[in-house]
Order: sequence, then C-alpha cells, then structure tokens
Amino acid sequence: MNYLDRRNFLKLSTLALGGLSAGLLSNPSLARGFKKNLRLGFVGIGGRGSYHLDTALGITGVEIPAICDIDPENLYRAKRWIEESGQASPKLYDKGPTDFIRMCEEEELDAVICATPWDTHAPICLAAMKNGKHAACEVPLAQTLEEAWELVETFEKTGKWASIVLGGFGDLTMLNMVRKGLLGDILHAESGYIHDLRMVKFNPEEEPWRLQPAIDKNGNLYPDHPMRNIMPLLDINHGDRFDYLVSMSTKSGMLNEYAKAQYGEKHPYATKKMALGDYNASLIRTIKGKMITLNHDTHTPHPRESFRLQGTKGIYLKERENQRIYIEGRSPEAHQWEPAAPYLEEYAHDIMKNYAPPERKGGAIRGHGSGGITQTPINWHRLILALQENKQPDWDVYDSVTSAAIIPLTGASVADKSRPIDFPDFTKGKWETRAKLYS
Repeated sequence: MNYLDRRNFLKLSTLALGGLSAGLLSNPSLARGFKKNLRLGFVGIGGRGSYHLDTALGITGVEIPAICDIDPENLYRAKRWIEESGQASPKLYDKGPTDFIRMCEEEELDAVICATPWDTHAPICLAAMKNGKHAACEVPLAQTLEEAWELVETFEKTGKWASIVLGGFGDLTMLNMVRKGLLGDILHAESGYIHDLRMVKFNPEEEPWRLQPAIDKNGNLYPDHPMRNIMPLLDINHGDRFDYLVSMSTKSGMLNEYAKAQYGEKHPYATKKMALGDYNASLIRTIKGKMITLNHDTHTPHPRESFRLQGTKGIYLKERENQRIYIEGRSPEAHQWEPAAPYLEEYAHDIMKNYAPPERKGGAIRGHGSGGITQTPINWHRLILALQENKQPDWDVYDSVTSAAIIPLTGASVADKSRPIDFPDFTKGKWETRAKLYS
C-alpha cells in the first residue's frame, strides 16, 4: 500500500467511525500524523488465529514482533509467514500454556491478538491489560461473571481495553432500517448459533478443546455471533439494557449417537454423560420491554441459523441467502412477504458504502474463515484505526462482557428449572446515556 492508499485507508475509516470531519481529513499532514507502525503480539495461531495473523500481515504499518502458541506446528508456520512477508523474525513464546504472561510482561506491544480456546480468553486479555496493552479477542470474552467483572474493573483501572472486535461485524443495513424507523419500534428479535458441529467436536486435529464444554456445561455456550447483530438493534448498553433471562435445554443424546455411529458402541463417548442439551432456548427481556429469543444448537442435523426481527410496523426475516420483509401499508400485498433486496439497497449503511479498501498485499487471506477474501475485513480495518487513534473499537469492554455473560446466566437458569436470572449492569448505570453503537 503506497502513501496515497494509506491516506485513503485512514480517511475512509475515520469517516466511518464518525470521528473527524471530512474537511480535516483532507489535510495530508493529518494523515501523516498518525502513528506509523503498530506492534501486535499474537496468542493462538491455529486455524482462526492464522486467519487473523495473515490479515494483519496484509496491512501496511503493522508489525508482529512476538507470537505465542503451545503447538510447534502452528508456531513455526506463523514464524515462516511473518518472515515471508518481509518482517523480522518474531520472538517465539512456547514455554507452556501460560507463556503468554511472559510475552505480555516482556514485549512492547500496542495490542495482543487472542484466538485461543474459550476458557483462556479472559486470562490472556487480563494479562495484556495489566501489562499496558489492549486486547482484541475472538468470542467469547469471558466464561464467568467473575471474569466479566474483572475485565471491566481492569479496564477502568488501567485504561486498556479488551474487545471481541475479532468476532466479526454486525449487519449494518438491518441496523439502518431500524434507525430510520422502517420497522417501527422493535419488539422482538430471534436468532441463535445453529450450526451442526458434531464432526468438529470429534476432530482432535481441528479444535481438540471443542468437545469439553459440551461435557461440562449446559445453557447457551456461544451467544456472541447472534448478539453482534441483536445488541445494536435493541440499543443494549446504549439506551436500553438486559433486565433478566430464562433458559431451558432439551435432553442430551445426539453426541452419544454420533460417537456410536462413527466409532462404535464401545467408544468412551458413546455412553459418556454430556451436560449440554442438544437444543437450548433462552428468552431475554430488556428494561424497556423488548424481547429476544436466543437459540443454541450444535448437535443436530440442520442448515445454518436464521434471523427474525419484529417491529410495530413490520418484520424482516433472513434465512441465509433468502431475505424477506413485510411492511404494513407499504408492502404490495397485505400479510404477504416480499423480497427484501430493494430495501437492502435503499437502507445500505454509510459505513459499508464508504468501505472500499484496496486489495491487500499478499493475495487472499489464509486460515479458517477466510473464504477467499482479498481485502482487509472491515472489523480489522476499524480495529487498526481504533489503535491508531487510541480509541476503543466499536464493541467496547462493556458490550463484550455483556454478550459473554449470557453463558453463565443461562447455565444458572437451566440448572434451576428455568428460573428467571437477573442480568448484571456492567455499565453501572451509564447505559442510559452512552452513544449508540455505529452512530
């Protein structure tokens, strides 16, 4: 990326963030005033971590001086990629599962990038924050309420944030429909993580840790993917907040049946007790009376999840590539769906319309989840800008831990015959006046 490309990169990013004015950004001296290089350390560079590593290697001005992983194959592949990109050979941290602490203590880094098994996310982020570094993490940010509160308190004490910005980007076109009043007042959203992962859970080479949570825990174990859409749509922590939830799970049996079919009836997992119900449904109510139906199913045969958003004027339904809508008084046929495509074009969000980065150096991104992408993903684009401007990314620590808290709260409700469980206010009252996400 040459200087002009980089200036446009920064200009478009900052316009999208709603930060500086277009007039100020047109001044080249301002673009040159940004910090030239960012130093990132990576913890966890397997399938998903390698995707994030390769993304970062394609961004001019990003340096990767340190990497950490317990798997030598992952570590030395990452080392080779960094060297092949023209950067200096990174320092390797491979002295056991907690060597990330030493990396956070010894290295001068702007941020730590975390893409490790779920139960290590909070410890890695806290080690980064307590040693003067921001933390950008895959989902979820925490597994317990204690971890969630410690992340909040550490941010408030140190000024260093932790965020699930690596977990993806919400549907801003849908958000724009809501903010422009197309659907009226939002009453109900329904979505979930509906993804048949039986093969993944029994694949020790891909994600060897993925089965254990299903053995140990019941509830909604992976709420962040649907919540990255739902929370902005309902103004959670930004004008409204979660009040309480109830959660219920079915019996568990599909993982045992899968083990029998694949490995035989004498396999240990054919009869091992699994805590996680094959289907979990949770209801969440907000202080202002909105409602969410949140589903979780990774054990049964099915296509991927859908999304449903109901307002006082109409409804929007997304089933993967099939998107439909009905607006009372506007749709051509009463009580009949119409294609959503014209609305998606009309309500495209300015952030997405203004996002047009050049092709990244190095070609298509490698690693799990890349899908042949040849441009810097927008969440990485905005993460880099947040670090350059010393701001929090779109999802701050309060939003990140709120999404993660669904895991222990649903677990508590399921364990107590679906008793309603109050939702903590991690913002400590600031939810009433905080600016809206992506505003």
